[in-house]
Amino acid sequence: MFKGMGGLGDMGKMMKAAQEMQGKMETLQEDLRNMHVTGESGAGLVKATSTAKGELVGLDIDPSIFNPDEKEVVEDLILAAIKDAQQKASDKAQEEMSKLTEGLGLPPGMKLPF
Repeated sequence: MFKGMGGLGDMGKMMKAAQEMQGKMETLQEDLRNMHVTGESGAGLVKATSTAKGELVGLDIDPSIFNPDEKEVVEDLILAAIKDAQQKASDKAQEEMSKLTEGLGLPPGMKLPF
């Protein structure tokens, strides 16, 4: 008589799972804002620190590279360090997302929108 109720129960489980996923995604987003990665260039002469979300939060430049004749080299090193930090941030975010999706039983490599 109530055979159709099984489908409603499954829908309820799906909704609960979706809410849990949303909560975990919000937590992950906050965690990514608090995780820091450091990129570098020039064998560590320039270091750029960013959050795992890609926001630049620090720059450390060894004073030995400040030579007015090499202004362009310094600029290139700074850009390279920032790009390295951004790549590490992207890699870290993907790594953390993979942990989350694996824990939820989603297929490996599944991309979720951010």
